[in-house]
Amino acid sequence: MTAPKPETLLITLTGRDRPGVTSSVFAALSGAGVEVLDIEQIVLRGRLILGVLVTAPRNLRRVTEAVQATGAELGMSVDLETGAGDNKARASGRSHVTVIGAPLRASAMGAVAGRIADAGANIDRIERMARYPVTAIDLHVSGVATEALRTVLAAEAARQSIDIAVQPANLLRRGTRLIVMDVDSTLIQGEVIEMLAARAGCEAEVAAVTESAMRGEMDFEASLRARAALLAGVPESAFDEVYDEIELAPGARTMVRTLRRLGYRFAIVSGGFTRITDRLAEDLGIHFSRANELEVVDGRITGRIVGPVVDRAGKAAALREFAAEIGVPEQAVIAIGDGANDLDMLNAAGLGIAYNAKPVLRDAADTAVNVPYLDTIVYLLGISREEIEAADAEAGIVTPAPPV
Repeated sequence: MTAPKPETLLITLTGRDRPGVTSSVFAALSGAGVEVLDIEQIVLRGRLILGVLVTAPRNLRRVTEAVQATGAELGMSVDLETGAGDNKARASGRSHVTVIGAPLRASAMGAVAGRIADAGANIDRIERMARYPVTAIDLHVSGVATEALRTVLAAEAARQSIDIAVQPANLLRRGTRLIVMDVDSTLIQGEVIEMLAARAGCEAEVAAVTESAMRGEMDFEASLRARAALLAGVPESAFDEVYDEIELAPGARTMVRTLRRLGYRFAIVSGGFTRITDRLAEDLGIHFSRANELEVVDGRITGRIVGPVVDRAGKAAALREFAAEIGVPEQAVIAIGDGANDLDMLNAAGLGIAYNAKPVLRDAADTAVNVPYLDTIVYLLGISREEIEAADAEAGIVTPAPPV
């Protein structure tokens, strides 16, 4: 026999936020012998909405008068509603939907909410992850399988020119994870092989082959060997010169620094060259590095690759190897890349992110990020900009002030 649902009282206060609101409400309830079933509170630009669900008091009228009087003292409006039972259990198919825009327009949010409703899902909670340099909003959604929701919202993201990431709401989002990144045009801006080619006087020729390979129009290994051959005769010192010219993607250091604090592990897997990637790994505190070795003899580049080429399949194999070494499942791996050579790596990961990517990768990835800030990835993991800045402040790291 099913037990009867308890009689309940929902108290909602709305008004200007100030210290002591919550304590005042519970002081009014303290002598009523009620049980607290749920509390929700949000503050938007100094405006507070506080909801408290309690079991119905024995003397409903007296409690109602006490809460109303408390609201009047605080200058807040009070709404009271009696009913039966606790909150409904969330429907199956729970997901986190992260919406990113720069700017994020009301029409885009309206369209996203509309598609979620059309799919038969419900938005249970909404949180802001960041307001600059992008606006990032996290929606807790239930009622529809994650994959189905991802398909619906990917199309809407393209129509609205925003980024939307859809992930299952499970413990993996909170656990230790491995982040595997491509290097050229992902972790760093530009392509190292083209920077080396500039010193050999063949930058345009190499760039054309690179672009074709990234679009998936030619075999990567063949294209790499052809480009490397053009570098024959370049002095070894060019590696140092190129490294000094490298610019990281905006937010790269912030992302690595923030997630390392939380125990995340990092790997870079590149179709580029170890002389650059190994130094990047050491500089940024990245745990694993895998790339191609460009042969050097008598102080000059020979144009030959030593050992097996790290190609599309090689990147995916490295991801699996690193995950196994630290003991995390592949579902707990996040892979980030920008070109066709990253396809297998993104498919092998639990979450594949196309970062300012070529269409061939963007169309196949779990989600796409098209803003030029690599630390946007952090918001997809439920970490807010405010939390990042607070941690940096404790470490004595100065971050730019937000726009007024």
